[in-house]
Amino acid sequence: MSAVHLNYIDGQWCPAENGETFDSIDPATGDIVGTVARSTPSDVAAACRAAARAFDRWRLMPAPRRAEILFRAGEILIRRKEELARLMTREMGKVLQEARGDVQEAIDMAFYMAGEGRRSFGQTTPSELPDKFAMSVRAPLGVVAAITPWNFPLAIPAWKIFPALVLGNTVVYKPSSETAVTSSMIVHTLEEAGLPPGVLNLVHGPGASVGTALARQDEVVLVSFTGSTEVGRQLTIDLAPQMKRLSLEMGGKNAIIVLDDADLDLAVDGIVWSAFGTSGQRCTAASRVIVHRRVHDELIRKLVDRTRQLRLGNGLDPDVDVGPVINRAQLEKIDRYVRIGVQEGAQILTGGRVATGRGLERGFFYEPTIFDGATPAMRIAREEIFGPVTAVITVDSLEEAIAVNNGVEYGLSSAIYTRDVNRAFTAMRELTTGLVYVNAGTIGAEIHLPFGGTRATGNGHREAGTAALDVFSEWKTIFVDYSGRLQRAQIELG
Repeated sequence: MSAVHLNYIDGQWCPAENGETFDSIDPATGDIVGTVARSTPSDVAAACRAAARAFDRWRLMPAPRRAEILFRAGEILIRRKEELARLMTREMGKVLQEARGDVQEAIDMAFYMAGEGRRSFGQTTPSELPDKFAMSVRAPLGVVAAITPWNFPLAIPAWKIFPALVLGNTVVYKPSSETAVTSSMIVHTLEEAGLPPGVLNLVHGPGASVGTALARQDEVVLVSFTGSTEVGRQLTIDLAPQMKRLSLEMGGKNAIIVLDDADLDLAVDGIVWSAFGTSGQRCTAASRVIVHRRVHDELIRKLVDRTRQLRLGNGLDPDVDVGPVINRAQLEKIDRYVRIGVQEGAQILTGGRVATGRGLERGFFYEPTIFDGATPAMRIAREEIFGPVTAVITVDSLEEAIAVNNGVEYGLSSAIYTRDVNRAFTAMRELTTGLVYVNAGTIGAEIHLPFGGTRATGNGHREAGTAALDVFSEWKTIFVDYSGRLQRAQIELG
């Protein structure tokens, strides 16, 4: 690997056309993790042309052979798991245990999607006419643009790239500039696993220029994007005239409901992990806690006590529970929202400040923060903060809790703690989110199940599981008439 982390176009590692670079920074220390090529629209165009040229060759390779490359990639990721996890912690900031989980998710997705090389099932079905055979098969789309965020720099790229490849698509991949070094490792892995030139291409650089240019490129037939709702909306507007396929995975304002019959110690475990894991920088993070009035005081006491015990610091330190947020802009955004919450009348029970001391001022650390007295109308209870902040809302019934949960713009993940099976099943039916947890927190997706949300969280598609196959392929229906004569469906019946 070069001292500069390069683009990867048509099987070659190459600098940006204009030679420009940018630095990737460790959010815990401010140190430079790596220097990365800053692509131009010309680099994007070259990558898309390479992907288009490679498409016919790749789609005609038997799917089990394509899958063998993913199996080898999974094995490489296993061997390098610790190395990659440590790199991820340095560049993104999440604690090492969580970084290992991120790499493991990529490993799991490699093996799961490799299995689709011998599945990717279609259907056969009886025809309504004699001597006629009917079936449906999956067909690849063409060139896919994969645009990914910084909070899961290996897992989310794997969610997009692996199913796209096993189905016969070629890919141009633009990771977040915040985690460009870690994110490029998936390309190094697939190159080592034997992926042919042009099948996967990598371009680094800002979303506003490089990401936009990639999404608009003529060769691209599908854009798979994970990021903010604002960018997703703009992509929808920009790409509508071209009739491009667009798969969006965007924001969340997730809630944990704690009813009056809940196991409160278990609920506190789930809230702390869901609200403050990854420093609250997950689209599934629990930024709302909806608690029944009867158990409010006891839950708050337990929750505040547990939160105050969390240790902030460099994620490479095994004694640290919460790492930094990604950059200064995000740190300042979180602090603005905390000030807004105070102005709206909510009370800070713990946290509420940029963390300093013990060397924390070198990085971007925010104290885990709990608000009480929040109402559903407050901005801190409606808008995505993407940091270690959660707001407690008090309700008087299951019905009110469900209404509060559903009454936001987003619909990704929700959870309920209750010992009553009737209440649990009512919540499972009535919570209008793409993910619903019972007696567990709002985070922790499993790669063999569909992942995605409703309303402003997405546009109806799902990632992971067999649902991902519908994003990266299209159905082709085939009829074989061996009657030797003209048969006209719906006309000659009867």
